[in-house]
Amino acid sequence: MATHNIHVPFSVVLALLAAQTAVAQSPQQRSPLDTVKNVIYNEMHPSAANNIHWKYRLEKTSGPRQETRTVVETQSGSLDRLMAVAGKPLTGAQEANEAKRILRFSHSPDEQRKAEEARRKDAEQCNTFLRMIPDAFVFEYAGESGNAAKLNFKPNPHFQPPSREGKVLQQMAGEMWVDVRQQRLISISGQLTNEVKFGGGLLGHLEKGGRFIVKRAEIAPGDFELTELTVNMQGKALLFKSIAVQQKEVHSNFERMPDELSLADAANVLLKKTLIASNR
Repeated sequence: MATHNIHVPFSVVLALLAAQTAVAQSPQQRSPLDTVKNVIYNEMHPSAANNIHWKYRLEKTSGPRQETRTVVETQSGSLDRLMAVAGKPLTGAQEANEAKRILRFSHSPDEQRKAEEARRKDAEQCNTFLRMIPDAFVFEYAGESGNAAKLNFKPNPHFQPPSREGKVLQQMAGEMWVDVRQQRLISISGQLTNEVKFGGGLLGHLEKGGRFIVKRAEIAPGDFELTELTVNMQGKALLFKSIAVQQKEVHSNFERMPDELSLADAANVLLKKTLIASNR
């Protein structure tokens, strides 16, 4: 099950966001920090534009596994269907299992409740992360391109990290692009400039050089959606266990869905071709 707006824990780094318009000003008319604060505020306070639901193609690589899914968003969350693994279509048995999974979920209030709880938790983690950004970094303007402005960022030496996520931010530098007119986030990328240790290294660490990239696009007026997420982190957890967070997601082929779409409706959309084929 996927979730609307793609909120993800920090181990997958950002998975982001929503919006509201601000009065347009050029970068020269406001400080870099003010711009960042406005962008973060808009991302945390969704407008009506972000109630749009989409069907889209998700290509995801997590470690050695490669998947292609179709995702349908609804007012109650999102539902997805596995379409291919490592570029190969599913077998008949795999297709049948997917259909059973989708139908079971769409008719199970208990599974839907658990998925909603997970979505809410991810959203809270994302918002906690976003709130730290203005305090965690020092920002400076680094150029413009049309309505977009580039801001470089580096660690703020006065930042006191309140959590593990904060400790990661404390060792990160990178750049972000924002839509100046709408005060929206277009992209953000960062790299760990130093090793990050948790519990003095006993609880684990992330190695220097770890990177992440998040890209978004305005799919409809005022509606910015995630189009690419790439994470490449290495480290250790609990003494000697190696960890590798290597993930890439590409979202494409967006198609608008009805505003009042339910999970049962989403299941019908995802299974339409299967049901037609089975009735022939």
